[in-house]
Amino acid sequence: MGKDVDFSAIKPDLYDAVVAVAGLVKDAGGRALMVGGAVRDLLIPCGVSFGVLKLHKFDIDVSLPRRESKRGIGHKGFLIDSDPNLSIPEAASRRDFTVNAMYYDPLAGAFEDPYGGMGDLESRTLRHVSPKFVEDPLRVLRGMQFIARFDLHPARETIDLCRTVTMEDLPPERLFEEWAKLLTKGSQIARGLAFLRETGWVRYFPELQRLIGCRQDPKWHPEGDVWNHTCMCLDAFARRRVGDHDEDLIVGLAVLCHDFGKPMTTALDPKSGHIRSLGHDEAGVKPTLSFLRRLTNEERILREVPPLVQCHMQPFALWRSRAGDAAIRRLAMKVVRIDRLLRVARADDEGRPPEKAGGTSCGEDLVWLGEAAERQVARRLLRGAAGRRVLRP
Repeated sequence: MGKDVDFSAIKPDLYDAVVAVAGLVKDAGGRALMVGGAVRDLLIPCGVSFGVLKLHKFDIDVSLPRRESKRGIGHKGFLIDSDPNLSIPEAASRRDFTVNAMYYDPLAGAFEDPYGGMGDLESRTLRHVSPKFVEDPLRVLRGMQFIARFDLHPARETIDLCRTVTMEDLPPERLFEEWAKLLTKGSQIARGLAFLRETGWVRYFPELQRLIGCRQDPKWHPEGDVWNHTCMCLDAFARRRVGDHDEDLIVGLAVLCHDFGKPMTTALDPKSGHIRSLGHDEAGVKPTLSFLRRLTNEERILREVPPLVQCHMQPFALWRSRAGDAAIRRLAMKVVRIDRLLRVARADDEGRPPEKAGGTSCGEDLVWLGEAAERQVARRLLRGAAGRRVLRP
């Protein structure tokens, strides 16, 4: 099967290692093939299991073809039987999606594509490989982040199959890994969340589910309910990621959670006739912690994301009152870094149709706060140069 391959997606030393491994296997009478994301990413123009060996100093897994059979509930309930004589179609049948079930022989330059992954990749379709898909429930969340990262559309039959899958007892660290990929790598995060909703898996994240149908005032939010607004905010965030994984993860989580307080605070103001969500920023802290604690026990995340949710309205409030340096310093101490808060607030401003982007202040509040914070940092640096203590920015 002929196909042009762009090897610039693989670092030269890494590709050399792949070819070296394939050569060793060939010398021993076998055949080594690249499979999964390694092959998928070669064809996309975009930026501890038993039987798996890690190649020292390289991000390469070497595994024997294997059979897996479900013997119990959860991610550990598998009987695994490695079999080097397994055919490619049979080995591929245990993979998740067709775009991850393509094989490439780096020595012969040949592809094996038993389930039509290339065709699905060309049509931007995310399709499960076989009924064995249901054996690992994590694959639903993998589908969520693949759709967001690679501009894919889920096949109807894959959505229907995912609706039959339950989350079982997936450990938090596995869930968190997929959410982290969604937020730090996804370019169409809203579409990933749409998949979560279509498959019914949003029910496992009740803080998110409650956003569906939560009304907003159409004057300021013509995009509709809080779910739609959050999805648009996340796409705005994705367009402005800075490329630092940890920073993008913290800010992305804050954007995801920033309106978790609206379902319990939203009401119609009988005097003005407008829908309001007074205090939703403060009210959002508790559900944010609830959501995060089901995904991770990482202290830094649990400590630094909730203040960004709690304070995401503060840039506008401080700008409107033309607050002084002391108030800005207190805010900086609370949120750790003002630049993070500005990123969350900007995504919130841009999370609506273009004609309404910028909110009531048209972004003036963010410019004002950013400049005020920079002036404070500059003054502290000057004091530090004079031998005085440099305060934390």
